[in-house]
Amino acid sequence: MPKKREALDYHSIGRKGKIEVVATKPCMTSRDLALAYSPGVADPCLEIEKNPKDAYEYTAKGNLVGVISNGTAVLGLGNIGALASKPVMEGKGVLFKRFADIDVFDIELDTLDQDEIIRTVKLLEPTFGGINLEDIKAPECFYIEEQLKAQMNIPVFHDDQHGTAIIANAGLINALEIIGKDIKNVRIVVNGAGAAGIACANMAITLGAQLENMILCDSKGVIFKGRTEGMNPYKERLATEGKARTLEEAMQGADVFFGVSAKDVVTPTMVAGMAPNPIIFALANPDPEILPSEAFKVRDDVIMGTGRSDFPNQVNNVLCFPFLFRGALDTHATAINDEMKMAAVKALANLAKEDVPDSVVKAYGNTKFSFGRDYLIPKPFDPRVLLHVAPAVAQAAMDSGVAQTPIENMVKYTESLEALQGRSKEIMRTIINKAKACRKRIVFPEGDNDKILRAAQILVDERIAIPILLGPEKEIINNIRRLGLDLHGVQIVDPHDNPNTRKYADEFFRLRQRKGVTSAEAVRTMGHQRNYFGAMMVHMGDADAMLSGINHHYPETIRPTLEIIGKQQNIMGVHGLYMLAFKNRVVFCADTTVSIDPTAEELAEIAILAANKARHFDVEPRIAMLSFSNFGSANHPYTTKVRRATQLVKEWAPELVVEGEMQANVAFDPDLTERQYPFSAIKGNANVLIFPDLGSGNIAYKLLNKLGGAEAVGPILMGVKKPVHVLQRGDDVNDIVNLAAVAVVDAQHELVHEVHKNHE
Repeated sequence: MPKKREALDYHSIGRKGKIEVVATKPCMTSRDLALAYSPGVADPCLEIEKNPKDAYEYTAKGNLVGVISNGTAVLGLGNIGALASKPVMEGKGVLFKRFADIDVFDIELDTLDQDEIIRTVKLLEPTFGGINLEDIKAPECFYIEEQLKAQMNIPVFHDDQHGTAIIANAGLINALEIIGKDIKNVRIVVNGAGAAGIACANMAITLGAQLENMILCDSKGVIFKGRTEGMNPYKERLATEGKARTLEEAMQGADVFFGVSAKDVVTPTMVAGMAPNPIIFALANPDPEILPSEAFKVRDDVIMGTGRSDFPNQVNNVLCFPFLFRGALDTHATAINDEMKMAAVKALANLAKEDVPDSVVKAYGNTKFSFGRDYLIPKPFDPRVLLHVAPAVAQAAMDSGVAQTPIENMVKYTESLEALQGRSKEIMRTIINKAKACRKRIVFPEGDNDKILRAAQILVDERIAIPILLGPEKEIINNIRRLGLDLHGVQIVDPHDNPNTRKYADEFFRLRQRKGVTSAEAVRTMGHQRNYFGAMMVHMGDADAMLSGINHHYPETIRPTLEIIGKQQNIMGVHGLYMLAFKNRVVFCADTTVSIDPTAEELAEIAILAANKARHFDVEPRIAMLSFSNFGSANHPYTTKVRRATQLVKEWAPELVVEGEMQANVAFDPDLTERQYPFSAIKGNANVLIFPDLGSGNIAYKLLNKLGGAEAVGPILMGVKKPVHVLQRGDDVNDIVNLAAVAVVDAQHELVHEVHKNHE
């Protein structure tokens, strides 16, 4: 679980909050301004006046959802009010954008008057393509949604009700199939008569469950016909005539349990009394009604799901609402009806039965998934969810008559959805999940630094790496306590007083005795210079990788690495690379940090090493050898060097796609390439850039990072015998975590990359 300081920093560092408004059209010139505002804006206004549906053509309405709350039922926090709920609503906007590229305005309404909420939201109809009601307490939420659905001509969806119900019932369908029970005959107990509980019950009835076989409970016990205490019309509709009056009595012989209530309300005794092969969805967050471990103590035939990611069968609403709205918005649906919700249920259930691709396996630490008791529901980070749920919902909208703009070609529509899944953050997620599959030991010479300690906490919590902290033990422990971290068990090594210091000094003297280092100097170096001590730990096999540099100049970090670990065999030198992640593409830039004026042979080596590194990130390299000329257009020693390097790459690694020499714009302009350079192998679609010298590479990546909005990961050292990477003074905790993941993956790979050269 994230620590409080980490959560507060996430929301407050840099630009405050989690969202911003970004213009989608240029506004750089007076002409742009005239088109964006007056007088150009008049033309679309008049078109919309004549035909209101043109608002979907000329404005963002068709991709804009209003997330509306009054903060009366915030998950895990209760009635905290409208203003305090804003971080949650911003977070909902982030999830809409991340998973379905839907834009959101969050609107927090400071009122408890349900009719006032209805009037306010109804007045917002011209603004939005859909409304997501969020964290509004029951029973008011039922009335509010019913009235808005009746009064508005755009989709209205209360996620707390229907999102949970859709995912849980998708799991129920698959669980019943596995154990061979018919939903018409099973006895179902629902504990929690709020929004989610009642929605789960109603959805199960829509799927075929019989009301007479269902018992709904709240904090006061079973909801039965004739009960007066704590009742409302929505509970009344699900009241039954049975004799059970407590949850324990209701659970006797039950086949299915839906819990959306509170921790520990279900006991092992209750589980023991259920029918054979009981299905338990204990969805209270963060602690379920009963932990899986407790249920399995009393019987081994239980099928369990929870709301937590650390147990199988997680019911996570992010599996539903982004994709449900995507299908609704893309058809300009006037509502989200039962047919669309049922389409989402079936799409999720069917997806869980399909073979799970390697990309999903890697995303969850190489855990193998196959349809069964522990895999009833797709994973939230499965990119196929968008491609299955949104088209199913869109088709249901068309079939049920609520789609105003039918989709003519569903295959092309699905392809367009796939194009929404940009690569900017996904590339690092790939690396992090590879790291989780086989953690490695990373030594941090600056182990007393606050950022390093906070990063170490994430590496431990997320099981990305095993950190080793160098520095004075008491100081590090005090810093850990001051930061409120929990790094119990993490190895702390003080080089000044460590049994290995003498052994390391002897080895350092052996390595450097003919380079001017004396035995006494070797002892002093190992005892007082942590970068040397850390490099020696890697060299001696006591650590798998090293990260340093947050408090040091670049040469201070790389020098010990070169003196102790050294470069790989058959490599001319060590080189530096940065990965730049943009919204829709990833570009690798080299050399950006080490080689000042590389020869043609060194440039070729840099290109091959960079291509190998790109493949570590699951990116198939397309290499552009950059210069100030295009394919011989200028003859100069600078251009002939790059031309020669390009030829060497083709000779040494003929399997690589490489082109050059070329200017940077040609590397990224398919139209220009097609018109003037149709012979180019990379077709204006480069993803590995090799710069002719350190000056151009360093300047370019920093401009792209700061002005181009790319997230930079690096510097990543290439050609070192064992993984060592250099942190930058301005790196934040996330940068450290990312580079640590890269180091772990490096350590997982064979570290000697053969570069085929013909020196003759």
